[in-house]
Amino acid sequence: MWGGRFAEGPSAVMREINASIPFDQRLWQQDIAGSKAHVAMLGAQGIIDAADAAAIGEGLDTVAADYAANGVPIDLALEDIHMVTEARLAEAIGPVAGRLHTARSRNDQVATDFRLWVRDAIDAVDAGLGALQHALIARAEQHAADVMPGFTHLQSAQPVTLGHHLMAYHEMVARDRGRFADARRRLNLCPLGSAALAGTGFAIDRDATAAALGFDGPTRNSLDAVSDRDFAVEYLTAAAQAALHLSRLAEEFVIWASQPFGFVSLSDQWSTGSSIMPQKRNPDAAELVRGHSGRIIGCLMALMMTMKGLPLAYSKDMQDDKPPVFEAHDLLALSIAAMTGMIESATFRTDRMRALAESGYATATDLADWLVREGGVPFREAHHITGAVVKRAEEQNLPLDQLPIEDLRAIDARIDARVYDVLSVDASVASRTSFGGTAPVRVREAVAAARQARAQEA
Repeated sequence: MWGGRFAEGPSAVMREINASIPFDQRLWQQDIAGSKAHVAMLGAQGIIDAADAAAIGEGLDTVAADYAANGVPIDLALEDIHMVTEARLAEAIGPVAGRLHTARSRNDQVATDFRLWVRDAIDAVDAGLGALQHALIARAEQHAADVMPGFTHLQSAQPVTLGHHLMAYHEMVARDRGRFADARRRLNLCPLGSAALAGTGFAIDRDATAAALGFDGPTRNSLDAVSDRDFAVEYLTAAAQAALHLSRLAEEFVIWASQPFGFVSLSDQWSTGSSIMPQKRNPDAAELVRGHSGRIIGCLMALMMTMKGLPLAYSKDMQDDKPPVFEAHDLLALSIAAMTGMIESATFRTDRMRALAESGYATATDLADWLVREGGVPFREAHHITGAVVKRAEEQNLPLDQLPIEDLRAIDARIDARVYDVLSVDASVASRTSFGGTAPVRVREAVAAARQARAQEA
């Protein structure tokens, strides 16, 4: 390729370090699509002969069919997917293939291909996250009234419902989908036509190529267009945040599946055994989802470090932009699918959840609130009184709702028998009717609203 300027070919090491075809072969569909849009525009503008444009378009279809059937050939001498495709095109249709690169550089070509790939990746991730939301909604509806302990500091805090807990993750996933959608909207401008860095003197129609490729329009500055990788960083940022959410849910499953908790039993599909301990049932899928989050965050850091000091416009460092995006996408897609499968097939031990919710004085706040509502006691004083009640219950090894009224009144005479109406875990969750609260009626409303939102997406 460089024979006109260089007398000698590259060394073997240079050829290997310079080549990106081992990984950028994944861009072949986007490269074919971009090339077809470009050559159609060249023909329409009269920049190349219409017959040549048609032959190139047909040739690109032939190359695409070959890739689909046999894969992309790895030729380090041709460096990347763009030159491999151009070489295969020349084999198919002859020298006319050389006209394809008129008014185009590999700089704007790869920037366009990579945007197309990331856009497709976002669409795939969004579909996966939508399926995860569906699974969360279904299980939340099923367990809208099942009581479990709510935790702070991993200490029993207040009773909540399992449905409410699962819908909390639905909210996280909704934000993740919003971040990906926002990134997609911002990346959807077409760099094609920016050429190497300064634009081109040919009378091209950038609006036509942008429209043909489904972009909202062309990029506005050729220097920025070929050097911008914000879209890839934003994709990785959204992926890292989604991975953090998946990791939190996976961690809960790891904890819940342990014998001391016993909140969930994962199906055989999502568990493994031990090579030495036959009784073991390990939540390896959840642990791997948790582990993948670290690798995805590492991918984000890698690309940010690659881009942090690059002057305009294109530098060869930017060839390293694709591996972290490809790796993160593969890991995220796998994590989403695994987490969805675990949610759909898990057996929740609601009896165990209820037992632990009843054992940790989780309704203490309900007693304090009752003192405020019924006794007119300032909350700070009610907090102090409730602390004394909890201490008395611990001394007698009794739950709050079984502590005799005499013991309660001995601590504060304003307490009467009506307090037992709020001291059960069912009464506690039923009372949390504020918008977004854990009351079963609110959980079912949240589920209905989520279903309606999903229906509007269709």
